[in-house]
Amino acid sequence: MPHSLAILVFPDFQLLDLSGPLAAFEMAQRLRPGSYAWQVVAAQAGEVPSSAGLGLQAGPLPGPESFDTALVVGGQGTREAMEDPRLLHWVRSTEQAGRRLASVCSGSLVLAAAGVLQGRRATTHWSRSAGLRRRFPEVRLEADRIFVNDGQIWTSAGISAGIDLALALLTRDQGEALARQVAQQLVVYYRRPGGQSQFSELLAMGQEQGRFQSLLDEVRQDLGLPHRVADLAARACMSPRHFARIFLQETGHSPAHAVERLRVEAARAALESGAGSLKAVARDCGFGSSERMRRSFLRLLGMPPSLHQRGTGRPGSGATPAQAAPPGPDPGLDAPGSAPRG
Repeated sequence: MPHSLAILVFPDFQLLDLSGPLAAFEMAQRLRPGSYAWQVVAAQAGEVPSSAGLGLQAGPLPGPESFDTALVVGGQGTREAMEDPRLLHWVRSTEQAGRRLASVCSGSLVLAAAGVLQGRRATTHWSRSAGLRRRFPEVRLEADRIFVNDGQIWTSAGISAGIDLALALLTRDQGEALARQVAQQLVVYYRRPGGQSQFSELLAMGQEQGRFQSLLDEVRQDLGLPHRVADLAARACMSPRHFARIFLQETGHSPAHAVERLRVEAARAALESGAGSLKAVARDCGFGSSERMRRSFLRLLGMPPSLHQRGTGRPGSGATPAQAAPPGPDPGLDAPGSAPRG
């Protein structure tokens, strides 16, 4: 029997939140007939408009016995969807029936509003992170993750990160070989680790008007300094304890994690541009040693810094996914197109 998907949409949903994952599942079905079946559903059956103006025909909300996985998309209409009792009841019923739940982008807010993320780890689009944390403090938000799996519930970051989520679900359902073939046909990397940052300037973007913006800019400009908490607190004219508490409240990161994130981002950019050796980049970015830099890369990006060095044929080298792996079987497409990443 094929693995059955129910994809939930609502007015003003984000088109790519649906089309990205669905393209992955469609490709899997082409490559391995009988692997997947899907239905697009909504609280009110009929044509559902996306935020781009394109409408999509959706069926009524099915009972959880009729599918294996429910996928909730996001988009501008999320705020209204969070207040729709029919959708929230359906999400809760799906979770209570033991079915797998997944969300793309701000669809995680619908899951949170239904109460199924309470005490669970989750992520969402970076621009919705502060709102989710403020409205649903019981959710263990991991704001800089591409996707997060906690039991039977999966959440992903913005827009095209839904493709990464779909590939992860494919791996779980059908095995790595098929998921790798799907990635090759879609001309996307297999695979971006779930722990990779979804946005390289997350701290700066999230706190553009925050009180610590100038301090973070100073840190970024001279990463070679130690930047201990006590030193940062003194520059902010606060006690170390008060500084650490307020910094965490405002940015969602501890001071040490923020500095480590900035160092990793700077080091990755330097390696991808071919600016120097691992040892030199580690020194210039304040890691002290290449081994310490390697541990930080593994912790934050899920891969060692060597894979970001220019000329390795890996991320940062300019090699395309098709160049990095042999082609899979032709599913009968005229020309597979590239998919945007998020």
